[in-house]
Amino acid sequence: MDLFSKTLLLCLLLILTDAAPAYMNIIHIYLNSCDTDNISEVKEEDSGPALPDRCAGIEFDAITPDEKGKTLFFKGAYMWKDFHGPAQLVSESFKEIDDIPNAGSISAAFRMHNKANPDDHDRIYLFLEDKVFSYYEQVLEEGYPKHINEEFPGVPTHLDAAVECPKGECMADSVLFFKGQDVHMYDLSTKTVKTKTWSHLPACTSAFRWLEHYYCFHGHNFTRFNPISGEVNGTYPKDARHYFMRCPNFGHGGGYNIPKCSEVKIDAITVDEAGRMYAFAGPIYMRLDTRRDGFHAFPITRQWKEVVGKVDAVFSYGDKMYLIKGKQVYIYKGGAHYTLVEGYPKTLEEELGVEGPVDAAFVCPGQHTVHIIQGERFLDVSLTATPRVVARNLPFVLSDIDAAYCDAKGVKLFSGSKYYQYASVTILALSKIAALAEPITSEMLGCQD
Repeated sequence: MDLFSKTLLLCLLLILTDAAPAYMNIIHIYLNSCDTDNISEVKEEDSGPALPDRCAGIEFDAITPDEKGKTLFFKGAYMWKDFHGPAQLVSESFKEIDDIPNAGSISAAFRMHNKANPDDHDRIYLFLEDKVFSYYEQVLEEGYPKHINEEFPGVPTHLDAAVECPKGECMADSVLFFKGQDVHMYDLSTKTVKTKTWSHLPACTSAFRWLEHYYCFHGHNFTRFNPISGEVNGTYPKDARHYFMRCPNFGHGGGYNIPKCSEVKIDAITVDEAGRMYAFAGPIYMRLDTRRDGFHAFPITRQWKEVVGKVDAVFSYGDKMYLIKGKQVYIYKGGAHYTLVEGYPKTLEEELGVEGPVDAAFVCPGQHTVHIIQGERFLDVSLTATPRVVARNLPFVLSDIDAAYCDAKGVKLFSGSKYYQYASVTILALSKIAALAEPITSEMLGCQD
C-alpha cells in the first residue's frame, strides 16, 4: 500500500472510531492531513515528478567540470553529476540559484583556469540571465551573485555557453563566451574582450573543454572545434550519447572496460614535455594526469594515427615522443596534438642502435640517455651521440618487465599488477637484489581497487 492510501485509511479510521485521550495528538496530526489539498500533496510527494532522462536526447543548457573533475550537465531545474547516474535538482548543490525570483535556468557555466590568481582558480561560474555566481566546493563565494559586466567587463548578458581556455590552447588564459554565432574571447589577464563571428559553427547551447579538446553542444549532438579559429575538422556533428554519458545501446572506446587493479597490465608509460602522462595497454591509451577531468581510455590511433595495435615501449625526449613497436620506432612531435616526424617509422636498430623488440624504455627528466630494458639486460643509449649506439649493457636483476618511467621520485618498473620502486637509475642498474614488489593502485593508474 502506498503512502497516499495508508494516510487516507488512517484518516477514515481515526474519524470513525473513539480514540483514547493519550492518542489525541496523533489523531490531530492525521486529521490535519485529511483535507483534500493536503492529501493531494502527500500523493504528489509519493510519486514525485518524473526525472528527465538525458539518454532520451536532451539539449543541455550548460556543461562544466567542477573543481574535482566531475562533469556537471545542466538542464532546466536539474543537473547530472558525471557521465552516469540520475538527475537531481540543481538547488541541492547550488541552493542560491533558487533565490533569484522569476529567473529561468542556468544558461552557461565553466570552471575557471587561472593559476595566476589563486582566488579565482578552480572556481565554478554559473550564469543566470544577467547574473553570475561563483562557487568553490559548492559554497557561494562572498559578494556573489554579481552582474556579469561587473565580473567580466564587455561580456554580454543572457549567454548561451561558456568554456575555459588556458594559455597554450588559446593565446592567453581566456574564457570563450558564446551568444548566437558570436564568440566573445575574454582575456583573464588584461580583462579585455575580442569578438568573432563563427557562422560555420552551430549555435552552441553549451560548451565543454575535455582532455584539451573543445566541444560545442547543440541538440543532443556535439561538434569539436578549434578554440582560436573555430575551425571544425572531422565528421560532425556526433551524438553526445556515444561519448559523454553512459546510455543503453550507445558507447565508444573499442569496448574497453577499466580493469581491476589486481588484473591490470600495461605495455608502456611515459610523461611528455608538457606533463601529459600516458599509459598504454593493448590497443588503447589512457591519460593519467587528468584526474581532475577523470580517467578515460581511447584507441591509440586516436592520438597517434599511424600506430595500429599495441606498443612495446614508449619514452619522451624533449618535445618528441618515441613509440616502439616490434622492431620499428615512430617519433612524434609534441604540441597541442602529435604529428609523425617525416621519414618515420624507422627501424629500432637504425634509430637507437638496438635490435628489437624491447620490453620497456624511459628517459629521466633533464637527462639525455634512454634506458632500455630487454629481457634480463639493461641498456643505455645516449640520445646526443651520432650515431646512437649502446653505451652500456648490464645484466638486470628483474625479468618480465612490462613498462617503466622515471620522475623526480626515482624509477618505477611495472610487471603485471605489481611495480618496483628504485630511488635512482644508478641504484636500479647496479642492484643485485630485486626491490619489494608493491601492488598497483587506482590512484596510480585509474584502475578499480
